[in-house]
Amino acid sequence: MARLAFVALLFSLLVGEFLEPRSYSSVALICIVVVPFLGRSLVSATTASRVLCGTRIRFFLFVGSGVILWWTLNLFVLLGGNHSFHHSTSQDCFFFIWEKKRNINDHRKMSSCNVAFAGQCFAGKVGICYGRNADDLPAPDKVVQLIQQQSVKYVRIYDTNIDVIKAFANTGVELMVGVPNADLLPFAQYQSNVDTWLKNSILPYYPATMITYITVGAEVTESPVNVSALVVPAMRNVHTGLKKVGLHKKITISSTHSLGILSRSFPPSAGAFNSSYAYFLKPMLEFLVENQAPFMVDLYPYYAYQNSPSNVSLNYALFSPQSQDVIDPNTGLVYTNMFDAQVDSIFFALMALNFKTLKIMVTETGWPNKGAVKETGATPDNAQTYNTNLVRHVVNDSGTPAKPGEEIDVYIFSLFNENRKPGIESERNWGLFFPDQSSIYSLDWTGRGNVDITTGGNITNANVGWCVASSNASEADLQNGLNWACGPGNVDCSAIQPSQPCYQPDTLASHASYAFNSYYQQNGANDVACDFGGTGMRTTKDPSYDTCVYMAAGSKMSTTNSSTSPVPDASSSPQMNRFFSLLLPMLPIVIAARIL
Repeated sequence: MARLAFVALLFSLLVGEFLEPRSYSSVALICIVVVPFLGRSLVSATTASRVLCGTRIRFFLFVGSGVILWWTLNLFVLLGGNHSFHHSTSQDCFFFIWEKKRNINDHRKMSSCNVAFAGQCFAGKVGICYGRNADDLPAPDKVVQLIQQQSVKYVRIYDTNIDVIKAFANTGVELMVGVPNADLLPFAQYQSNVDTWLKNSILPYYPATMITYITVGAEVTESPVNVSALVVPAMRNVHTGLKKVGLHKKITISSTHSLGILSRSFPPSAGAFNSSYAYFLKPMLEFLVENQAPFMVDLYPYYAYQNSPSNVSLNYALFSPQSQDVIDPNTGLVYTNMFDAQVDSIFFALMALNFKTLKIMVTETGWPNKGAVKETGATPDNAQTYNTNLVRHVVNDSGTPAKPGEEIDVYIFSLFNENRKPGIESERNWGLFFPDQSSIYSLDWTGRGNVDITTGGNITNANVGWCVASSNASEADLQNGLNWACGPGNVDCSAIQPSQPCYQPDTLASHASYAFNSYYQQNGANDVACDFGGTGMRTTKDPSYDTCVYMAAGSKMSTTNSSTSPVPDASSSPQMNRFFSLLLPMLPIVIAARIL
């Protein structure tokens, strides 16, 4: 009878596999996480049933337990929408991942909102840097109102200005404050200096002002005066001061660094810290691990592009699709943007020192909206493109090639243009807003909405037409563009799946055209949004055909939701297939019950 139960259970799995290709059901039942629970339950239950109930109950216990488990897992799919279970092959044990799936046929990409079992997906956080190196900025209370209007919940300031800290009271905004490099010496020398600072600058305003981070020093390795040796002693004194008042678990201490702390950053897997900083770096990393604090770094793909445009393409720096991705020769990891490459270079550098568990936080990144004549990349349009793509990348938990799906918190630099900053023209023009609080360009902080280009420059926005694949593009380039659009580009590519309205003709050019146009319409319908590394082209001729309707300017609905799209019948509906796949596994039990 146990064999009969096993056969019945196997039949259930085969039905599921037939209706749901690449189903997780077979993986689920052999997963060593589940089997011990099921096994112990079955052993106990069958032992009792052998005495009490006999063969028939044992049969139902075996088959019923398996089917209930299989039902439970399938219900995650039926109720959760288009999701699938995958297992990680990087570990000896199978591990369930509930991963939101983008179906794009053989050119499929996965978004990286990965959660163990059916847990909640926590997106990375996006904040803003509020620098004040200017003489024409609005009062702090006005600035706070502006920040709240943008629904920004995380702000970094570079000191502990009392007026600024007070302005953020009772706003719900989480504030990162800083100890300037000039204060590191007194903070490192005497605990009393730190205690006085806490008493005057932090404690009177906490917790009304939600101070969550204190950065002790900023990019100390770039400082004209070498103060790096003071960082760790100052951090320890700040920690001691917070511990005295019971806040060491509520306010996190770290220090920010530039990418210059690395001696090598390319390829990412070769990332290594400059050995000349070892004297303070290792103790600092140990402090961060001990206190569960992140490694903070300021990253600027703009400078990588500006300093070496022949080696770093503009599209690569802007998160935009390009004709050729960058492959790390040591790991085979594929990089579609400079930001990920820079983050991973830090990760590999940390891993080389055996600090691979440290979380990385990007405390500054952005793009200038204006520059000198030779700074051709510093434009409002490029700034908007970079920051828009950055926000989408972060809130979708795309992670990086080395750490896919891992959330990364970032702070965009900066809120305002700052007219007193020294250096070249771009140094004073990183803001999202002018000092009069008018926006330089629009930015969708949710990472999920549509953003129109609001500035001039060399980008046009006719608000008409469509974007399709260029007939001159190679298949390899189209594939790259399609993968990007349906992956990092966040396009819904379900309409080009088998049995869907835009699947036929089943050609790369047709599928790419649909994906390119969807991205184009959702991102301002401008030249940049139809570039795709030179593989996209704008057209005034509607590419829609039969029941496949291409999104047009002003449209918010995908093809599959269009009123002109046919309603799928039960035979072609994935949801109906799933429903029947839930019912059919019960068939062996019904048959067996009649026989027995």
